[in-house]
Amino acid sequence: MSNKSNKAIKVLIKGKIQGVGYRANTHQKATQLGITGYIRNTTGSTIELVGEGEEESLNKLVDYLKVGPSGAEIEEIDVEWIEATGDHIRFAIKY
Repeated sequence: MSNKSNKAIKVLIKGKIQGVGYRANTHQKATQLGITGYIRNTTGSTIELVGEGEEESLNKLVDYLKVGPSGAEIEEIDVEWIEATGDHIRFAIKY
């Protein structure tokens, strides 16, 4: 069941994001913000994130994604607001 106040995003992040702890740091940030969903590699320089939570928390996460951890070089970020499904129990790193 989806919480009606929850929103959802699908984000593609491109850039130098491998080997800098991008997924682990994003996992920590999303968990702190109470966001559920996942982050995973899609190609060598692209990461996909799906997140559900309060709109304010999702906006804070997007702000973080634009910068990332030290050493990350974000080239492009594509944020799409999607329908919340309520399918996620926690935020996970998918391999």
